[in-house]
Amino acid sequence: MFHDFLNLLYPRVCHICEAELLKNENILCTNCLHDLPVTSYHLDNENPVKKVFYGRLKVEGATALLHFRKKAGVQQLIHNLKYRGHQEIGEFLGDWLGTELKNSGNYNHIEAVIPVPLHKSKLQQRGYNQVEKFGRKLASHLNAHYYDDILLKTTAMQTQTLKNRIARWGKIEETLKIANSEKIKDKHILLVDDLVTTGATLEACGHKLQEINGIKISIATMAITK
Repeated sequence: MFHDFLNLLYPRVCHICEAELLKNENILCTNCLHDLPVTSYHLDNENPVKKVFYGRLKVEGATALLHFRKKAGVQQLIHNLKYRGHQEIGEFLGDWLGTELKNSGNYNHIEAVIPVPLHKSKLQQRGYNQVEKFGRKLASHLNAHYYDDILLKTTAMQTQTLKNRIARWGKIEETLKIANSEKIKDKHILLVDDLVTTGATLEACGHKLQEINGIKISIATMAITK
């Protein structure tokens, strides 16, 4: 009864269409959930996410849960996660993709999950890393450790949308440092982020992590731009 009373005062709504959710619905209404453009890339080792990094970064596997299109439902989801404090969306997507990865068997050798880091000023401003809940859920499903104290961002960096990929990659890597490297030495790690577009950020993070002896890198994101 208390739960029903709370819903009356603060109705739960779909994070895409904003329709009131039914009791058996969570985060999204059934219609919006079924309309999401799922990639199923985790079943294809030669998928478009992995191809983004060909010749740029050696990755064992790479996947994204959803296709990202501007002015569509996935953009609304990530916007609500990133700028409106709805961290439950990251948890929901991590639970979803984590189940898929575990059942596929292609990611069962992952030993650690590491998020793309935020600089402390951005973290203080936003209050959270939007990838944390996503990464923790993935780690839980894959029986892996989640570490956010290994790949660190030491310098804030303005978005450089007009820079070419190589220039951006160099600039991004200059802002990163490694700590506590012994935790993942000789391990297979899963590097996670919310979105892959050019791949410059993930590439820079991957190259920085490869300074650690013996590690293998795979990548997982919430979405990939088309």
